[in-house]
Amino acid sequence: MGRLWTAMLVAVGLLWSWPGHAAAPKVDIEPFIVDSDITDVKISPGGEYLALSVPKDGQTGLVIITRGDRKVTTSMRFQKDTHVSGFWWVNDTRVLISIAETFGTRDEPVPTGELYGVDADGKRKELLVGWRVRGTEFGSRISPQKKEELVAAFLVDPLPDDDDHVLVSVRPFSKDPFVRVEKMNVYTGRRVRTATVPVTHADFVTDNRGQVRFAVGAMSDNSSQLFYRDSDAAGWKRINYEAESGRIEVPLGFSPDDGTAYLRVSSARGPDAIVALDVATGERRELMRDGVVDPVTIYQDGWGRPLGARFLGAKPTMRFFDDADPDARVYRSLEKAFPDTVVAIPSATGDGRVKVVLARSDIDPGSFYLFDTVTKNADFIFGRNKLVDPPEMSPMKPVSLRARDGLELHGFLTLPAGAGGRPSPLVVLPHGGPYWVYDSWGFDSDVQLLARAGYAVLQINFRGSGNYGRAFRLAGAREWGGAMQDDLTDATRWAIQEGIADPDRICLYGASYGGYASLMGVAREPDLYRCAVGYVGVYDLQMMRREDMRQGSLGLRTWSREWVGNDAAALAAASPTTLADRIKVPVFLAAGGEDKVAPIAHSEAMERALKRAGVAVETLYYPKEGHGFYTVEHRREFYSRLLDFLDRHIGSRRAATGE
Repeated sequence: MGRLWTAMLVAVGLLWSWPGHAAAPKVDIEPFIVDSDITDVKISPGGEYLALSVPKDGQTGLVIITRGDRKVTTSMRFQKDTHVSGFWWVNDTRVLISIAETFGTRDEPVPTGELYGVDADGKRKELLVGWRVRGTEFGSRISPQKKEELVAAFLVDPLPDDDDHVLVSVRPFSKDPFVRVEKMNVYTGRRVRTATVPVTHADFVTDNRGQVRFAVGAMSDNSSQLFYRDSDAAGWKRINYEAESGRIEVPLGFSPDDGTAYLRVSSARGPDAIVALDVATGERRELMRDGVVDPVTIYQDGWGRPLGARFLGAKPTMRFFDDADPDARVYRSLEKAFPDTVVAIPSATGDGRVKVVLARSDIDPGSFYLFDTVTKNADFIFGRNKLVDPPEMSPMKPVSLRARDGLELHGFLTLPAGAGGRPSPLVVLPHGGPYWVYDSWGFDSDVQLLARAGYAVLQINFRGSGNYGRAFRLAGAREWGGAMQDDLTDATRWAIQEGIADPDRICLYGASYGGYASLMGVAREPDLYRCAVGYVGVYDLQMMRREDMRQGSLGLRTWSREWVGNDAAALAAASPTTLADRIKVPVFLAAGGEDKVAPIAHSEAMERALKRAGVAVETLYYPKEGHGFYTVEHRREFYSRLLDFLDRHIGSRRAATGE
C-alpha cells in the first residue's frame, strides 16, 4: 500500500479529495459521483481493532485501524475492478477477505472465489485459496500458496470457537460444478474435506456446532433442491424439490438448541415466508409473512444464529422470531435512538458488549457508530459520504397503483424541493436486472441528483422485479418489451393523472435493463415521453441471446430460454434496434468499450439505427470503461451531460423558452 494513500486515510478521516469539474452544472454533482468514504466496518472479537472496506478508483480495499487512536495498522487494495466483497474477523487478530470483480459501477460484483488472510498488524498476508497466484499485481506483497486444483472457495462458517479454522465451500472451475465443504486453516490455507452433496451449484448451512446440515442447489433444469442430514456422519436426504412441490426452500440457520431450522419459503402465491422446520419430525410451521413484500435480509447475532428478518416495504421494518431475545431488545432501543433511519448491526465484539451500528435513510447514505450495550453510549466513528448534507436531500414517498390488467405495482416517488403540489418535470427511472432486482426505500445518488436538479423521480417495481413474491417475479418472464414495459407506461400515466407530472415534460432514463426499457418506452409510446437516456443498456435481444447460448452454462441457457425467450421474430419485435423508426424524441446513449454485461456493440447498433431513422441522438463512449463508469472524471462528464440533456428537453430551459 502506498504511503500517500495511508497518510490521506489518517489525515482526512478516510475521505479522498477529488479535482474540481471543468463545467459548472446547475447543481453540485460532486456528492453524487464520488466513491463512498467507507462501505462497511467490523470490530474485532476482542474489540481492539476496526476493519474497514474503502472504495477508491474502481476498486475496494481493506484498512485495519486501532479502535482507540484510529491508527492505521495495515491496508490492502487490489487492482481495478476488484473489490473486497466480504471480510470476517476469524479471531482477535486475523481477518479473512473474499474478493469480487465488477466491470463497471452498474455491474453486480461477481465473487472470484479467492480468500485472503491478513493479521491486524499487517503480517502474514496470504492468498489462502483461489486461482490467482501472482500476488504482486494486487498492490500488496501477498505471498501465494502452492499451485493446486483451480477452484473457487466461499466462507460457510467462521467457526467462532476455533481460532485456526473455518469452513469453506469449494467449487471446481466448471460450468455446472458439484460443490464440497472443507475445513481450512486460516494461516496456511490447508484444507480437509468434510462434506459433498449430490446436486450442482450447492450452498450450505451449518448448525451451532459447525456441522454441515443443509445443502441447497439445482441441476440444469434450475429447479431448486434442498437436502438435509442429521450430522456430519449421516447421509443426505432430499426434503424439497421445486419441480414436485412447487416451492423453493432456502435454509437460513438453526435455533440455539439445533432442534428448529429456519427456512425462507417461496410459494406459487404471495410473498415469501419464514418457516420453522422441526428437524426431528419434519413439521413445518409458518413464523412470519408480510402481505406485500418478501423477507430480504436475515438478522443474525454474532455467532450466525438467525434472529429475525427485514422486510423492505413502504419503509424497511425488522421483525424478530422472539421479541424478548436480548439482541432484539438492543435493536429496538437503537431504533428509538436513531429515528427515521434503518439500523443495521454489521458486527459485535465476541462478548456482545460493543456493537458496530450503521444508521442510514433515504436522505442519508449512512453513518457508523460504536454502541456500548452496558453504558448505552453510541459514539460516531465514520460517515459513508461526508459530502452529502441530508437536510438538502429529498425524501422518498412510497406509491402504489394498478396496472392495466389489475396487477398491483409498488414503487417510490421523490419530489424536488419547492414542488408545492404543482406538476413537475418527471424522470421515470426503471431499474436494471430486470429479474430479482428491485427499488427500495434508501439513499440513491441518481435519484437525489435528479431531485436537486428540479425533477420528480418515479421508480416502479414492474412485474419481474424481486421482493414481491415468486408469482410477481414470474409474471415478468418473456415480457421484455411487453407487460413489463406496460407497467412503466401505466405508472407514467398514473403520475400524470395524479397531477404529479407535467405531461409535456417527461423523460425515461435507465441503466442496463433500465436503458433497454427507456428506449423501448419511447418506441412503444412515441407521444408520451419527450426524451430517453440509455446508459450501458442492451438494445438487441437476438444479440444478447446469442451471447448467452455461446458462453453460458446449461443453467444459463435454460434461464435465457425461459426468461427472455428464443423465438427470433419475437426477440426482434422486442428490440429497440428494430423499432428506431417509431422513435420521435431525442436520445442520449452512454456506454463503455470494456462492458462485458451489455457490450458497447448494443449502443453502437442503437446509434446507427436511430441515425438511419433520422432521430436526434447524442452519445458518450469511453473505450476503457465497463458496465457503468468508474473514473470520477468520466462520471462527472456523464452526469453533466445527462443534466444538460434533460434541461434542454424537459427542464428549466425548456420551461423558460416554451420550446
